[in-house]
Amino acid sequence: MDPNLIHIIDQVGKDKGIDRDVIIDTLEKAMVSAAKRKLGAEREIEGKFNPETGEVELFEFKTVVDGDPESDVEIRLEEARGHDPECEPDDQIGMKIDTAEFGRIAAQTAKQVIIQEVRGAERQLVYDEYRDRKGEIVHGIVRRIEKGNLIVDLGRAEAILPRKEQVPREMFRINERIRAYVLDVLREAKGPQIVLSRAATEFLMKLFEQEVPEIYEGIVEIAAAAREPGARSKIAVVSRDHDVDPVGACVGMRGSRVQAVVQELRGEKIDIVPFSEDSVRYACAALAPAQVSRVMVDDEERSMDVIVPDDQLSLAIGKKGQNVRLAVQLTRYRIDIKSESYMREVQEDMGEALSVVEGAGEYEAKVLIDNGVASLVELAEAEVELLVQLPGIDEAGATAIKARAEQLAAEKVAAAEVAAAAEAEAQAAAGDAGGAALAAPVRPERTER
Repeated sequence: MDPNLIHIIDQVGKDKGIDRDVIIDTLEKAMVSAAKRKLGAEREIEGKFNPETGEVELFEFKTVVDGDPESDVEIRLEEARGHDPECEPDDQIGMKIDTAEFGRIAAQTAKQVIIQEVRGAERQLVYDEYRDRKGEIVHGIVRRIEKGNLIVDLGRAEAILPRKEQVPREMFRINERIRAYVLDVLREAKGPQIVLSRAATEFLMKLFEQEVPEIYEGIVEIAAAAREPGARSKIAVVSRDHDVDPVGACVGMRGSRVQAVVQELRGEKIDIVPFSEDSVRYACAALAPAQVSRVMVDDEERSMDVIVPDDQLSLAIGKKGQNVRLAVQLTRYRIDIKSESYMREVQEDMGEALSVVEGAGEYEAKVLIDNGVASLVELAEAEVELLVQLPGIDEAGATAIKARAEQLAAEKVAAAEVAAAAEAEAQAAAGDAGGAALAAPVRPERTER
């Protein structure tokens, strides 16, 4: 063996970051493997590292028999007593093997096993390290792009940023620095696979944790977050200290903190809203920047009808429904946005249905709307017990109101279907006329000479 083996073990351990005992165990296994390849796989061989001599000593164990041995794992009694005078039949005796007799092939085998074991130890080390870092943000450098997936060099290991975990329209170049969230760490045959994400909502939350000391210290907490990567995000924050404004802490002086997050997310818009246990107040904050007139909540069904001024309707819904969609994710309530003019129309329709009872009308309709009955269909399906609570309405009147509401609802549906059919017919006619005009040949005008 190399006389400097102890020094080599220490150096490999330092360079690779592998525990010294792991390297020694690997050496012992490698020498045993080389010995068995040379002497036979059936041999019982054990290896032991001697720290005093810096050598891996190999010992072969054989069973003592009184007679001729029947295999290589047995030894004659007389020969065994040459090694141990006190041994008896059926005893196990260990004899040291001269490792010099293995030759070049055995040494090569030992080298291959050592390399394999060290690589395995390195993979296990990387897996253990990044398994504990799951849920953190890591820094890396984009090394290459494979089928749309980014391969990121993290220093000790390579990670993958899959296409589905990338933000739409976000581009990275080779050798560009990147920050990402450790989504998962998988144990694969070729080594641990570290899966990164920049589209995860948790990435947004971790960025705020890094930029806002109050969140890191636990004074301010992110109660909920909703995100459409690359477009818009909303986070709801709450403070554990009454003297600390959670929204102001996240925004920072002149918006410095939130702008740092926006810059990392390459311009993604972020709304920071105060969290509230009051579902109505929370929903109003979640729908910002739109203003809300009133909210009707059904906590059992976890749904709410939100009434907004006519000029705020498109703002509340957002581009392609984005604002209300994020508010739904934030509040975990089903939210139905309605304009004030629409609700006035509903109130008039319900008032007409209620007018079958003398003295009832739009005022009673407003009371029902405030109690969550927000359409003719809902009025037709309302419980009689709810309607008889209104002044002047008995069971017979409630039944008549429900029948009238059902009739008006059916008439509105039929009218809407007729209007839709007429519009479709008009569009088809306009299309045919346009096609005919394009198909007609253009004749040059005649000029008299």
